[in-house]
Amino acid sequence: MALNTAPPQAKIFALSFFAYYGYVGVFAPYASLYFFERGITVVQIGILMSLMQVTRIFGPYFWSWVADRNGQRVLVLRYTALAAVVCLLGFLGGSLFIHFFWLMLLLNFLTSSQVPLGEAIMLSEMRGDLTHYGRLRLWGSVGFVVAVMLAGLFFDQFGVSSFPWLALGLMVFVYGVCQYLREPADSHSTRGVESGWRVLRKPEVIAFFTSTCLMVAAHSALYVYYSLYLERIGYSKVLIGFMWSVGVVAEIVFFYYQAPLFRRFGVKRLMILSLVCGVLRFVMIGVGAESLVVLLLAQILHAATFGAHHSASVLTMQRWFGGALQARGQAFFVSISYGVGGSLGGVILSIGWEQVSPESVYWMAALMVLLALAAALVSYRWQRVVAGGMRVE
Repeated sequence: MALNTAPPQAKIFALSFFAYYGYVGVFAPYASLYFFERGITVVQIGILMSLMQVTRIFGPYFWSWVADRNGQRVLVLRYTALAAVVCLLGFLGGSLFIHFFWLMLLLNFLTSSQVPLGEAIMLSEMRGDLTHYGRLRLWGSVGFVVAVMLAGLFFDQFGVSSFPWLALGLMVFVYGVCQYLREPADSHSTRGVESGWRVLRKPEVIAFFTSTCLMVAAHSALYVYYSLYLERIGYSKVLIGFMWSVGVVAEIVFFYYQAPLFRRFGVKRLMILSLVCGVLRFVMIGVGAESLVVLLLAQILHAATFGAHHSASVLTMQRWFGGALQARGQAFFVSISYGVGGSLGGVILSIGWEQVSPESVYWMAALMVLLALAAALVSYRWQRVVAGGMRVE
């Protein structure tokens, strides 16, 4: 991938995405297995893993507030990564639930800084030209896939008890990459800039974040229940893993080719398309998951429901959260969409799974996306036609 025409720190940005999402690719799928081996009960493991979502509600905004007030986003990234390394050392010992509870709370609070601040630094340096955003962001997807696959082989060889060492090594990698990041010139003052909370209270912004919150909540049907759903139908673990890989590959392909698509069709049209595809995808899974063809097509739609939706969301936010508010805007996006949305989605859809049927989870998810579509249409109606240098209409 040629990055010679990209921003000056393009290779570092790509490497930082690769490193952090590589860490996530080890921690998110395998931490629960480690806890189980340490004697933690299934219910307690559920509580521990939920802290990853809970800390996303308040963590990103706290770190972005600290960084924006001092104009030191890179420094905050370095310190939180280093503190996370120290925190991970605590996973090498202990077997009590309360021990891991405080470690998980602290660790995920610290790492919640990485996504909003990392993206804010990159977006600030791009200065409104987001042509290369997708081709840099895709390295996070690549890092996640590579880490998931290699970690599985690693644990087969050395056992899941080696989990803390692998997670620790990857966080050291994240910290090392942070040493090469440099602060963009526009991040040193927020004086004279509109308050982030004042921007958040605008009707079009409220409608926008309502839409993203509902869209991410709907995706809990995938992140929480997809593997269980397919296993219940009778699919093998190999095939389930293959379906996950198809979705991530589709996402990577979209990120690579997204720039000309956004130039041709505009942010609004691709956002609306991603939401329409979301409704279609969840209906397909709920109705036709016993068909491999239907399931495969539904996974390919991940290119739209995650790839296109994520990029269109970032582009849309440039209208309100640019310059010195870049980190604050990214924090709102992560906190509201992934923190609140992810947490509520998991809780609401669990009711459908337990009280109605597993299939109902995907009908409920389709309804959430339909509501997200309505909120997005309202938001764009209240916006001007241009956002972030890209055509909205």
